[in-house]
Amino acid sequence: MQTNPVGDLIAEKEKRSAAGNSVLAAVFLTAMKAVVGVMTGSLGILAEAAHSALDLVAALVTFVAVRTSDKPADEDHPYGHGKIENFSALVETLLLFITCAWIIYEAVQRLFFQAVDIEASIWAFLCMGISIVVDISRSRMLYAAARKHRSQALEADALHFSTDIWSSAVVLGGLTLVWLGQNLFPGYADLLTNADAVAALGVALIVIGVSYRLGKRSVDVLLDRAPEGLPQKISELVEEIDGVLSTRQVRVRRSGPRIFVDMRLDLERNLPFERTHAIAEAVESRIRSMSPDADVVVHTEPCVSERESIVERIRTVVSRHSLHAHNIIVQETAYKVCVDLHLEVDNHLSLHEAHDTANQIEQEVRDEIAEISRVDIHIEPRTIGMDYVLDVTSQEPLLVEKVRETADRIVGSPCCHEVRLSRQGDILAASLHCTFNDEVSITQAHHIATHIETRLQVEIPCLERVQVHAEPKGGIEEMTRH
Repeated sequence: MQTNPVGDLIAEKEKRSAAGNSVLAAVFLTAMKAVVGVMTGSLGILAEAAHSALDLVAALVTFVAVRTSDKPADEDHPYGHGKIENFSALVETLLLFITCAWIIYEAVQRLFFQAVDIEASIWAFLCMGISIVVDISRSRMLYAAARKHRSQALEADALHFSTDIWSSAVVLGGLTLVWLGQNLFPGYADLLTNADAVAALGVALIVIGVSYRLGKRSVDVLLDRAPEGLPQKISELVEEIDGVLSTRQVRVRRSGPRIFVDMRLDLERNLPFERTHAIAEAVESRIRSMSPDADVVVHTEPCVSERESIVERIRTVVSRHSLHAHNIIVQETAYKVCVDLHLEVDNHLSLHEAHDTANQIEQEVRDEIAEISRVDIHIEPRTIGMDYVLDVTSQEPLLVEKVRETADRIVGSPCCHEVRLSRQGDILAASLHCTFNDEVSITQAHHIATHIETRLQVEIPCLERVQVHAEPKGGIEEMTRH
C-alpha cells in the first residue's frame, strides 16, 4: 500500500495535539466542578465533576491510544496497531457505566432517604457556564480532528465533551429551580431542591445512552463486524470496472482509522497475466478513491465467460498441460461438433508418451465442452530450449540461387529477396523472405507460401525444413526508401 511519510507525520502531530489539549481541558473542568460542587453541596455539579473526572481518564486513554495506534505495522502486528483506539473507546464506555451507577445511587438517596442543603450561588452558575463554553470549544476541535484523520478515539473523546454540554445544561436548569425555590418560591423550596437530584438523574441517563452507542461501535470494530452497507458499495463500485465479471467474498473490517478490504474477483480465464494484474490495480485504485487509507488485497479467480468461444476454451484446456495448439478447426455437422487441431509436444517424448498426452487432452476437451463429440489431434514436435545452428549461406551459393529461382518461378515474378541456409547437425534448413501483392488475402498468401515450401523440398531433397516469410510488396518498398 502506498504511504505518504510527510502526511502521516503531520497527521500524527495533529492527533496528538488534539488529544493533549483534551487532557488539559478535562483536568481544568474536573478540578473546577469538584471544588464548586463541594462548596455548594450540589449533587448535579458533583455528578458533573465525576463525569469530567471520567472524561479526564478517557482523555488520558485517548492520548495513549493515539500515540500507540500510529505505530507502523510490525512482525507481531501485521495489520498495525489501529485497534488500540477501538479498545480505548470500550474502556471509556465501561468507566462511563460505573460512574452512571454511582450518580443514580446518590440521586435516589437524596430524593427518598437523605436531605442535603444546596447553595445555588453565583459560583455554581459561573462554574457550569464556563464548563459549557469549554465543552463547546473542545468538542468542535476534537470532531474536526476526528473527521480529518478518521480517528475513532478522538471521536469518542469529542462525544464525551458533547455529552458534557447537554448534561451541564441539565444541571444548570436544576440549579435555577433550586435558586427559585430558595429566593422566589420558599413554599416550594423542598420540592424545587429535589430538582438538583433529578438533574443528576438526567445526566446519568444521557451518559448511559451515549455510552451504549459508543460501546456498541467499539465492540463491532473489535469483533471485525463489517461497516453496514460498505461491502455492497464496494462491490457495485468494482463491478463497474471493465474486465471484472463479478465480485465474491468482499470482506471489510476496520482497525482504528484504517479500512482493510480483501475480495475475490471473477475474471475471464484467458486474459493475459499483465491484463489481470492491471485490473487488480484498477480495483485497488477505485477503492482507495473512496477510502484513501484502505489496505486492499485482491484475489483473482479464472471463470468461463459467456463470450468465450469454443476455440478459446480448447486453448485453455491445452494450456493446462503447458502445451500449445494451432490450426484448431471446429466443424459442425448434423447434430454434432468435430474438432481438428495440431498439438505441439516436447521433441524428447516417445510416441507412446505423446499419444497418452494427446488422449488426455482429448478427454478433457470432451468433458468440458459437452457439444463436442469428436476430437482428432495431430501431434507435432516442438524444440525445447535453444539449439545451436551453423549459418552456411555463404558456403552454398548455388543452393541459394536454386531456392531463389524456385520461389520466383512459383509466384510468377521476382519475389524472393533474402535467403538464409542453416545447418543443425545433419539437418539443412532454408529460410526465405518473399514479397506478394498487397491485395493478396492472408489465406492466399499462406497457400502460396505452403506451395513454395513443398516445391522446394521436392526439388531440393537435402532441405529438411523450409520456412517462407511472406511480406507485402508495399511494405518492402517503404522500408527500402527509408
